[in-house]
Amino acid sequence: QVQLVESGGGLVQAGGSLGLSCAASGRTFSSYTMNWFRQAPGQEREFVAGTSWNGGSTYYAESVKGRFTVSRDNAKNILYLYMNTLKPEDTAVYYCAAGLAAQCDKNYAWGCTWGQGTQVTVSS
Repeated sequence: QVQLVESGGGLVQAGGSLGLSCAASGRTFSSYTMNWFRQAPGQEREFVAGTSWNGGSTYYAESVKGRFTVSRDNAKNILYLYMNTLKPEDTAVYYCAAGLAAQCDKNYAWGCTWGQGTQVTVSS
């Protein structure tokens, strides 16, 4: 079982940038599809971005496409999310999630292992 710890959240002004990291424990990190989800107050958790096991394929929600970049370093067991041109509507708790394709990806979350989340707040 992989364990995930997010870091890098904080407060940023609209139009600014922020980077998140997700450190994974265990030797099977490279086996997993890795994803970022987010949950705003009063909203359901939603998919943000994801990457295949080797980083060769990446996927984004339409709302962040062109502004966010997901990447992974399998040698260091770290998943990244670089967020640019942030908007107030990006304010949410951001969660790192690991799993297998069709269990934890842009369409499914039932098979995800979750981190504890990190707060991102974008002020207008």
